[in-house]
Amino acid sequence: MVGDSGHHRGESEVTSKRTRRKRPVVMAAPTLVLDASTGAPLQAQVVEALRSAILAGRLAPGTRLASTRALAEQLDVSRNTVLNAYARLLSEGYLVGQTGSGTYVAREPPERLTAARRAPVREREPARVAPPVLSRRGAALAAVPALPAPGHGIPPGRMAFRVGLPALDAFPSELWGRLLHARWRRSWRDMMSPVPVEGYPPLRRAVADYLATARGVRCVPEQVFIVNGTQQALSLAAQMLLDPGDAAWVEDPGYFLARGALTAAGATLVGVPVDDEGLDVEAGLRLRPDAKLAVVTPSHQLPLGVAMSERRKQALLAWAARSKAWIVEDDYDSELRYVGRPLPSLQGFAADARVLHTGTFSKVVSPALRLGYLVVPEPLVDAFRSARNFADRYSPVLEQAVLADFISQGHFSRHVRRMRVLYAARQEALLDAGRRELRGLLDLAPLPAGMHLIGWLPEGRDEHAATARATDAGVAVIPLSSSRLERRGRGGLMLGYACVPEEEIAEAVTRLARALG
Repeated sequence: MVGDSGHHRGESEVTSKRTRRKRPVVMAAPTLVLDASTGAPLQAQVVEALRSAILAGRLAPGTRLASTRALAEQLDVSRNTVLNAYARLLSEGYLVGQTGSGTYVAREPPERLTAARRAPVREREPARVAPPVLSRRGAALAAVPALPAPGHGIPPGRMAFRVGLPALDAFPSELWGRLLHARWRRSWRDMMSPVPVEGYPPLRRAVADYLATARGVRCVPEQVFIVNGTQQALSLAAQMLLDPGDAAWVEDPGYFLARGALTAAGATLVGVPVDDEGLDVEAGLRLRPDAKLAVVTPSHQLPLGVAMSERRKQALLAWAARSKAWIVEDDYDSELRYVGRPLPSLQGFAADARVLHTGTFSKVVSPALRLGYLVVPEPLVDAFRSARNFADRYSPVLEQAVLADFISQGHFSRHVRRMRVLYAARQEALLDAGRRELRGLLDLAPLPAGMHLIGWLPEGRDEHAATARATDAGVAVIPLSSSRLERRGRGGLMLGYACVPEEEIAEAVTRLARALG
């Protein structure tokens, strides 16, 4: 029990006793700042303030705390609030109670008791560190140039023009919070239990239904694997379908992280040019007709934004069937199409297509929601189940359950429709500002879908120098060359507009124009 000595006796007796024993008394209240507007319980605020003061040394070991009654009066809270706060800190080991004496800061805080004692450091000659011994695959992966995160070095509050980031200001946070709370209250025990390695069954059903309706994908829930985003889907596909040294077609320019997944599997990358019809299949046949895998973004090519023509789709499928090769269809930004209906998926073109279809919810919902899906042809399901079992078993269950509710209750489709309207307006605002401010500096052209535009630099202008100047001006861009395997073609910058509120776009374009001028 928390000690409250002396408070049932007269004030003079208490004063005399304290003077006689010379016990230090800390007036803890001035170090505590409670704020009812935050919504945090007052008891939790008292606990956190006292714990922080102890760990920071503002309340030294052995210091006697004010009585619960006195502290409650000074903080204008109920005595039970302080009693419960003291009791919690006693149970955690930050405080100790002495019957008839009071409550004191512990001599040894819990962190000190659980922290490992550091070994003494001896002065010695600096050791020569041998280079790490990596596998050939590891060395090849380590040699892949790292792509800095868009906006690296720019204050987080500035959103323009971060690529791949959705409109966080338009995220339905209250709705998501209600779904999260309802799911936890209704089935928290299930959320603490494992799920099949393929993923949470209701989410797999919801994804299969959505893909059949919105993307024309031919699948049943048993073919759907819930994964931690597109990157994991690509890694699983590469590991299961490629042997070291096998050739794999990748779009050039193309998705940067796909190259890393294929390199990690020991593949030989073959950069296939992209034109106005998408991946040039004939060029791929000239380069490496024996390739075992092709990774494509047919509905909205990353980064150029073109859609693969039906002629090219048929040629690609015919090559895969003839060569017994596989195609990984990354359905990048397919939902976010502003002109006409979303294009049908490549996977849905033929019932027996050798296509693995993958997509992510990170771009449409939130980048923090590391959930995606991989639709696997039926003959591969058992093998991919084993592979996922040895990867990381399954994705977080609670997030899967909330996302299943979000989709099955119709919220996802409504959210996508709202984002189409919002992103179309933000793209138009960027184009309008570009026409006024970027003439002769950056050539912007509209795209029918997606979350970013390509700004083409004048001939001879250096992408990396332009990127550095934009960064210095507080504008995040990505050089187009970071998506290329071969250093060829006109230079350009990728500008993400989805995350930038419309009223901030013009000012950001002005800063970019000054940087490039």
